[in-house]
Formats: sequence, C-alpha cells, structure tokens
Amino acid sequence: MARKKAIDLEAYSMLDQYCIGLNEFYKSLRRSGFSVELSLAILLEPATYPATILPTPNWLPALPDRIPYDDDDDED
Repeated sequence: MARKKAIDLEAYSMLDQYCIGLNEFYKSLRRSGFSVELSLAILLEPATYPATILPTPNWLPALPDRIPYDDDDDED
C-alpha cells in the first residue's frame, strides 16, 4: 500500500484548511455508505460537523446551548 502524503496545515489558509476538512468529511460519509444526496445534505448543515474538522470555523453562527421548543412554556 502506498504511503499517503502528510498535509502541512501551516502552508494553507484557514479557509483552505476548512475546505480540506469538508472534503475529508464528505469522503468519509461516502465510504460509510451514505448516498451522494444525503452526504451533501449533511454538509449543508454546519451543526452536523464533527469536532475534528480543523480549524473551527469562526464565520458560522454560534449554536445555542439549548434550542427552545414551543412546549417549553410554563403551563399555568
């Protein structure tokens, strides 16, 4: 088996690093058996990204700690 070339992340901008992470995430979804359509749908939702994608994107909106639901209101 051929050795894979190590990627020096210092040579890439933050956006390049993020895109490399997305590409690897997509390829792992496909290897895991996800369809193309479902893989792309997962990539469209930043809340689904694993914590291992580097760097942490600072241009995505911060996710709330808890999503309020309509039934969370106090019932008096």
